[in-house]
Amino acid sequence: MMSGAVQLGLLAACIVLFVPMGMAGWHLSRNKMLFFSCALFITLAVGVHLMPYLYSISVFLSPSEVISAPTSLYRDSCVFFLHSVMYKVDRECNSPFDNNGTVCKKSWEWIRSGRVAECEFQKLKKSDASDLLNGSWILVAGDSQARLMVVSLLKLVVGSDGMERIGVDLMKRHTDYSVMVEEIGMKLDFIWAPFVGNLTELMLQLKRNKNLPDVMVLGAGLWDMLHVNNVSEYGSSLHVLRDNVLALLPVSSNLDGGGGEVIESKSTRLLHLFWVGMPTLITSMLNTEEKRLRMNDVVLNSYDNEVTESKLLRQSGGPLLKLDIRLLSDLCGPHCTADGMHYDGVVYDTAIQIMLNALLIESNQKPQ
Repeated sequence: MMSGAVQLGLLAACIVLFVPMGMAGWHLSRNKMLFFSCALFITLAVGVHLMPYLYSISVFLSPSEVISAPTSLYRDSCVFFLHSVMYKVDRECNSPFDNNGTVCKKSWEWIRSGRVAECEFQKLKKSDASDLLNGSWILVAGDSQARLMVVSLLKLVVGSDGMERIGVDLMKRHTDYSVMVEEIGMKLDFIWAPFVGNLTELMLQLKRNKNLPDVMVLGAGLWDMLHVNNVSEYGSSLHVLRDNVLALLPVSSNLDGGGGEVIESKSTRLLHLFWVGMPTLITSMLNTEEKRLRMNDVVLNSYDNEVTESKLLRQSGGPLLKLDIRLLSDLCGPHCTADGMHYDGVVYDTAIQIMLNALLIESNQKPQ
């Protein structure tokens, strides 16, 4: 870009110098030559000064072209195997409750075989997660599924004692939440944004403020499904969201290599982007008639298809890595939910560990 500007400047100087000389050779009057020279100089000067802004204008008009996303998922990368997990009950029981009325707890682990074992995924403990997220700003925005992700992340970073102090404020329905974990300098913001349109408004606000988080976790769909119930409108809003997410990225996001990488400039930092998928819906367990009517597997499939077709996800060539809550909740099973929509903490704990291992991979601290 700089060399092109220099060349353009030299060309302009040559024109300003030699064109009047040529005109003088044609015996034009001094006044005409002076007028033409001044007009030519002003026109070229304005053009040279405006040239650097033409690219910015084109970016503003076409935000979807700000970044070139990969067209296929890099299946040789460990990122592809992050969701290869399994759940198990900590002790034998035939129902969600044992004979004493105690809830049967489930645990999880990565499958330790084949390519998954080679990736050496690890469950990060408090100290490891704190080191990884030290000094970071994490922004989570979305519905109750996104809020449950915040609960799991804070539970890992601040421990059970810390959660007792902040748990009440965090779980207030339909509200924002912000906390600064002073011990590691980590700022975490949760923005209540249940509709995709709310997420788009947030992207526009971030662009205006010119201040981006280190990690951004987004997710919405259940409220669109329940309260709007228009799958094509949902798809259209996802396309708008994708364009506005891409418009935030000056050079690169967490797009992995493998033929589609956008090289990051040394003067910019990586922005890690994640999408919280919708959970498995168990219609018979939903707590209102309206939910049972509008929220089922058929509708969920159509909404998930819109997410894929919008190219919002890295799995389909977009900027956000999907945290597949539907897969994880399905693996955990009906015993892991009380209302057919919100699942036990173990599901979101798994998703947080998947996200943290993705961050390790992207920071070259894990096998590729």
